[in-house]
Amino acid sequence: MILSNDTIVQKPPYEITSEILKLTSEISEKIGAINSNYINKPTTVLRKQNKIKTIHASLKIEGNTLSETQITALLENKTVVGPKKDVLEVLNAISVYNTLGNYKPHSEASFLKAHKTLMHGLLSKPGTYRTESVGIAKNDTVTHIAPPYKNVPFLMKNLFDYLKEYEEIALIKSCVFHYELEFIHPFTDGNGRMGRLWQTVILMTAYPIFEYIPFEISISKNQDDYYKVLGDCDKLGNSTKFIVYMLSIINRSIDDLLNFSNRTFTATDRLEHFITLDKTTFSRKDYMTVFKDISTATASRDLKKGIEMNLFYKTGEKSKTIYIVS
Repeated sequence: MILSNDTIVQKPPYEITSEILKLTSEISEKIGAINSNYINKPTTVLRKQNKIKTIHASLKIEGNTLSETQITALLENKTVVGPKKDVLEVLNAISVYNTLGNYKPHSEASFLKAHKTLMHGLLSKPGTYRTESVGIAKNDTVTHIAPPYKNVPFLMKNLFDYLKEYEEIALIKSCVFHYELEFIHPFTDGNGRMGRLWQTVILMTAYPIFEYIPFEISISKNQDDYYKVLGDCDKLGNSTKFIVYMLSIINRSIDDLLNFSNRTFTATDRLEHFITLDKTTFSRKDYMTVFKDISTATASRDLKKGIEMNLFYKTGEKSKTIYIVS
């Protein structure tokens, strides 16, 4: 329990185990490897691909039938033939993920706003907590009885207070929030996708790279494991096991990004990254400082291509050449 400014915050039940410490250490090291290279700001193409994969995987878990190809078409404002509900779910998710950076992880109002957008046209009152009792059934068996609806506002306020007040690393807090949200089940629908979405929002604040890591893919590949660990934690009365599960998922997803990044990058990949670095002028030496593994000849070819792509233009000659971003 935490006391802060006369506010009592009840810490959700979980334990920090040696396995959790090992996973957080591994993930932190890998995030360091990402940040020390230019893969901390993926190319435009990779960002788009990961957004599509995230939306597809998260909605697939909820039974959405649209393919990545169909989601890509919707993202490009093209017409798609499919179940009306599935199309609307994707359009709503696109609206949310296109403005991901606008959501504030510690703000309950921001959280409710995200749910309102995500479930627009799918619920009668999106963005509001449930006013009825709910249970979760699987194969005609009730697997979870959510807390009484009258307790939801208090439980959610306490959960956000935990996010704001409790001194714990974001990796662990995000997992705790995800589990507790599923346990509280504050909405009549959309709890699963909100849990996964808000975990990303929390992680992005501490580690911006998580905007581009679609960990939902690993969950969707083994959905039974996801629901089983949620059920196990319900029985145990704490989220320790879920923290281990989600950290393992995140660890694997970062490995996938690092493996992808070990491929041979093209000049366009490098140039697309470089122009995101907020440089107004630079030299070839500055360019090679970012891309340490390329030769001067390769750098010169890249810069020539950048001029052809109208990304920047040059002034001066030879050693005095300066490039000015368009």
